[in-house]
Amino acid sequence: MFERHSAALAPRGVFLSRLGLSFAGGLAVILFSLAWGMAGYHYFEGQAWIDAFVNAAMLLSGMGPLASPQTNAGKLFAGLYALYSGFVVLIAAAIAFAPVIHRFLHRFHLAEGRD
Repeated sequence: MFERHSAALAPRGVFLSRLGLSFAGGLAVILFSLAWGMAGYHYFEGQAWIDAFVNAAMLLSGMGPLASPQTNAGKLFAGLYALYSGFVVLIAAAIAFAPVIHRFLHRFHLAEGRD
């Protein structure tokens, strides 16, 4: 997907298309995780879909749930989902910004080779 270290820097259009694809990939990870959290709150806690959405979104964003789980299964799910959410935000950011980081390092490598 990315050019080799010995290749020239990719044109701006190629970079922007990579950036768009990466943002779409990061968004897909976030949306999948949100859907998984909503399903868990709906199933384990019996919450309405809108309440499940807000609790899953709050946990995924790092703010914490609005409503405390009432069942043991719901508490277990909320704890595991909270741990998962901490990692998924980092993963989504890494996917989304990979082209930016690659371009920066590639440009730095090319500049270093000229000296």
